[in-house]
Amino acid sequence: MTQEQRWTAAQIPDQTDRVFVVTGANSGLGLATTRELARKGGHVILAVRDEIKGRRAAAEITAEQPEARLEVRRLDLADLDSVRDFADRLRADHPRLDVLVNNAGVMAPPRTLSAQGHELQFACNHLGHFALTGLLLDLLSAGRDPRVVTVSSVNHRKGRLHFDDLAGERGYAPMTFYNQSKFANAVFGRELHRRLTEAGSPVRSVLAHPGYTATNLQTSAPVGLWRVVFGRIGNPLFAQPPARGALPQLYAATDPNVEAGQFIGPDGPAELRGGPIPVQLSSAAAAAGTGRRLWELSERMTGVRFTFRTPV
Repeated sequence: MTQEQRWTAAQIPDQTDRVFVVTGANSGLGLATTRELARKGGHVILAVRDEIKGRRAAAEITAEQPEARLEVRRLDLADLDSVRDFADRLRADHPRLDVLVNNAGVMAPPRTLSAQGHELQFACNHLGHFALTGLLLDLLSAGRDPRVVTVSSVNHRKGRLHFDDLAGERGYAPMTFYNQSKFANAVFGRELHRRLTEAGSPVRSVLAHPGYTATNLQTSAPVGLWRVVFGRIGNPLFAQPPARGALPQLYAATDPNVEAGQFIGPDGPAELRGGPIPVQLSSAAAAAGTGRRLWELSERMTGVRFTFRTPV
């Protein structure tokens, strides 16, 4: 595909009166996604752990777009109590949700446990989004062209699920467990697609990944070789900016031609940069047995069970 043929944010259809939730919307990919959805008329709920940063991001957008329709709401994906509180409050204020963009994430911290005792990257990147999706599925089922967009990574191809040691008690390597969480995102998005399709639900599950994009995931990583190589050297030289990296998830969230179950990523070499196109999920992530096992495990770990509704 030539540069002239690549899909850009200018091709996002009008999103007036559509309601979006974007997790991690205060910076990086989430901020870029929010900005473009608002530009096209979408009502965007910025789901953020730090409300001060969220309000600052919203103010940045409204300074450029005075008519932007934005809400800032607190959501700590690593705390399942916070996820439930967010979902309850959203349900009280909104009769429907059109698109949920599961974007937020943490990368390569020292071994840390969540409020419920789960390894932080698995808790935030996967379990929090699993629970949030399940708790908002009724609102999504009432939406117009409803979609769940789950953001994975090229690194999902390096990951696997350590079912015998999900919390890293026997051995923890930051990037190994990051890759596990991104693999879990991919498995979840595909298994959600299977279950939605089987139930005849109007909700589409779509996966996306940003390639190699310069975000604060790299620059906020703990000081060490990873931060030096990628945050200080790799990002300036090779990474694409967040506005480009967000295109796959924007395409997945808005383009009328997107098919349920697709995985959208950059079209360049090794899927590291470029315009959004359908790409291949790893065969390991697409395996039905792995999807069922992760789903059942996630239900037990979060206490959230999905209720699939068919159109009336």
